[in-house]
Formats: sequence, C-alpha cells, structure tokens
Amino acid sequence: MKLFNRLGNQYLKRRLREVDEMKENPLKIQERVLRDLLKKGENTAYGKKYLFSSISGLDDFREKVPVVNYSDLTPFIERAVQGEKNVLWPGVIKNFAKSSGTTESRSKLIPVSMEGLRNCHYLGGRDMLAIYLRNNPDSQLLSGKNLSIGGSQEGNPYSGKNNFYTGNISAIVMKNLPFWAQLGRTPGLQVALMNDWEKKMKAISEVTSRQKITSLAGSPMWMLLLIQHIQKEQQIENIKEVWPHLEVFFHGSVSFGPYKPLFEELDKAGSLRYQEIYNATEGFFGIQELVHDTSMLLMLNYGIFYEFLPEENYEDDFPETVSLSEVKTGKRYSLVISTNSGLWRYKIGDSIKFTSVDPFRFKIMGRTKHCLNVFGEDLFAEQGEEALSKSCKRTGALMQNFTVAPFFYSQGEKGYHEWVIEFKKAPANPERFAAILDEELCQLNEDYREKRKADTAIHRPVVRQVPEGTFYQWLKSKEKLGGQHKIPVMSNDRKFVEEILCSLKTVSR
Repeated sequence: MKLFNRLGNQYLKRRLREVDEMKENPLKIQERVLRDLLKKGENTAYGKKYLFSSISGLDDFREKVPVVNYSDLTPFIERAVQGEKNVLWPGVIKNFAKSSGTTESRSKLIPVSMEGLRNCHYLGGRDMLAIYLRNNPDSQLLSGKNLSIGGSQEGNPYSGKNNFYTGNISAIVMKNLPFWAQLGRTPGLQVALMNDWEKKMKAISEVTSRQKITSLAGSPMWMLLLIQHIQKEQQIENIKEVWPHLEVFFHGSVSFGPYKPLFEELDKAGSLRYQEIYNATEGFFGIQELVHDTSMLLMLNYGIFYEFLPEENYEDDFPETVSLSEVKTGKRYSLVISTNSGLWRYKIGDSIKFTSVDPFRFKIMGRTKHCLNVFGEDLFAEQGEEALSKSCKRTGALMQNFTVAPFFYSQGEKGYHEWVIEFKKAPANPERFAAILDEELCQLNEDYREKRKADTAIHRPVVRQVPEGTFYQWLKSKEKLGGQHKIPVMSNDRKFVEEILCSLKTVSR
C-alpha cells in the first residue's frame, strides 16, 4: 500500500505540472485539441458530411460545421446505438449516458467513448485530487476511501445489434474504472449501481459505517439524503461520529448554495472542506482551484474544444461563437463543445461567466433556457408547460398564468416544487390536480421521475391558487406592463414566488 501511495503521489505531481502548463499555454493547447479532434473524426460519417479533412483552422471549422443541439444530432446518435461504427467518433460506441432533454426528446442519450472516459472524465477526477492535495498539504485523504454514491444503470432499450450500456454518467464512469482506482473508492459496484435508491441508501450506510471514509463525492442532494439517513439510523448529530477522518466533499451537478448550511449543521466542528467540480454528462469541464474562490479552472487539455455563444446570440438560427481568446470577464456565454466522444459544435445548454482570463476561471450561471435544477431534476420550462396543459385538460381547469420555484430543504425535510397558478377556472379537486400534475411531469422527465420515486428526494408538488389579476398586478408593480415583458415561468430561486405570495393571501393547495 505504501508503494501504491508513493506511485500515486508521483503521478499526481505529474498531473499538476500538466495543469500548470495548461494555464501557461491555453490557446496553444486548444489549437492542438481541435487539430487532433478533426484528424480523428475525418473518416466518420459526420466528418465526411462536413469535410473535416479539408478544414484548415478555426475559421474554416466555423464556416463548414454547424452549431447544433441534440435534435440535430439525433439521427447520428440513433445510428450509433444501433451498432453502426464510425458515425460520430471512430469505432463503435458502447456507452451512452442518459440526460434529460426538452419536450423534443424525453431523454437524451449522449455518446461516451472510451477515449472520452480515459482522457476526459478520469483525468478530471485525478486533477481534482491533485489540486486538492496541493492546496492541503496536511491532508490524509489517501489513507482512507472516497464515498461516491453513483447513478442508476439500465440495459439496452433498443433492438439493434449493439449491446451497449446506458445509465447516468456517474454509473458509466464507475463501471469502467480500472481495478486500482476501485481500491480507493466505496461502496463496491454491486451496491453503487443499484437502481432502487432506498435499498441502495441502506446498503451504503451499512457498508461505509464500518470503513475509514476520508472524502465524499457527488451531488449535494443525494449525499445529504444519505447522511440524513445515517444520522437517523444511528441517532447522531455530527457526521464525524460515523466518519471521524472525513475531510472533504467534492461536489457538483447542482447549485451548492441551498445545501451548504445543512452540511455545516451536520459538521459540528466546521472542519469539512468543500471543492466544486463541473463534471457534466457531456464531459469534465472545470475544477475549483483556489481554496477561497469557488470559480473553477476551465480544463482545456481533456480532448474538448470550447467555443462560447454570447448571451445575445442564444436564439439565433445560425449563431456566431467566440473563441477562448475573445471571451471577456463578467459576460454570460453558453458553452459550445466539440469532444472526443463525437459531439461536434454542440450546445449543451449551460451558461457560464468568466471571472478571470489569466488563467481562464469561470462560474456556472445556469441553463440558457428556463430550467429547474435545484434537486438535480433538470426540469425544463417546456416540460412544465406541457404537464400543466395536460393536467388542466384532464381536470377541466383553465389556467391563465403561473410560475414555479423550488421550496428548499429544511433540516430533516425534503424539498418540493411550488406552483403558483392563476386559474380562469379552478380545478374542482386541487389535491387531485396536484397529483395529476406530478404524474404528467414524471411522464415527461426521467430525472424528475427518479427524484420523485417513493418521495426519496423531493415531495409531490404543491399547487397554490391565486386570484385572477394577481400576475397583472405584480407586473404593474414592477412597471413591466407591455408586450415585451414576460412572466418568469421557472426560477431556481424563490424571488418571484415570494414577492407574489407576500402580496396577497394565497389559497392553500
């Protein structure tokens, strides 16, 4: 084990040297990434269609290859899941990560190549560890295990020849980890990849309560639910009573702000450290590098070429992007990526804002479209509107205006979505309406459905009826009457909902 740790330390030092080189030569590294991607993709179906072999540089790349969304790539992805090789990336893709889509597609299947796993997701995890250890030289992290919950896995839902694997990106990452990396994490794959969350939580609690855990990694929501389960089972107040050597939580996926006070409540000594990462379904993009700055370093050497779509160009039919050399601090950009898993000039739907350009550090600003993602549900406005429309139709209700926001976790309780609705014709049975709305949302969004299973992560939505004219008066009070102003139908904070509810006496669900 000492030899293992010594070799591991030498490797992490080498990773730090590469991180520092990336910071010193970001543009040169990105030029090399683009050149390598085009060379590897030129003989794919996509590469042949857009003449990759003739592309001479970034300007040529922009001119010949379109900026796309998921629906544009769907025909190629469907060919890949049927087992066809050399479609978006050389060879046959065996792993597809599931991710929520808009109403255009109930669920996205994002291709994940082995090269993407090795040279993106795994390098991101190692660099995360290397950066943490550099910032905390007194760390005993490597003396224990990392607890990572993991996502669900599924079989092939298609009838093609390709026996591929599909599941959350965390499940794909865990399943393909080399054996030596499995030694440093817990629980084992049999538990980590269980689909039943309640059984998984109990199993993880039983296994890890007897182990030396030095770090946690994952979504704040799921980790909080696990810790609260252990707290209840063992009748403890401080998580350090179970894991006395715990020193850091590596978190990502959703905003950490609402959760941090609850983690601090569970860490009575206040000694737990936090490090944010940006590991999305499509790739590993960023790592918090500085202890007292939550901005993340944009990782430029993971086989991902970045372009940035300015906020004013989001809705353009043929959007013009800017390169890394052209970005400015304080301006909001939507990410456009080309990756070593075969995504080409792909809009992932997330927006960022640079806090520094030397080196390139950024913060996540949220989705470019209206979207609820406080509990990891990735619920898009289009899905909410469709679910509400179907619920009204099924109950005979007529809806005039609405807005929805999360009701955040309180100690020991789960959160929920609060729908503030102005009905022209209210449903006869508000309780039944809320249940139908929940059912429709589960049908439209798989991530939401997973979080709602047996109330494991979030409760059923709460519907609050407000009198006719409420939203008009609210817009009037904001001096926003007029055709150009719109009611915010979804928000990840409660600003709009609280303003509306505080202005009148609501009718409870």
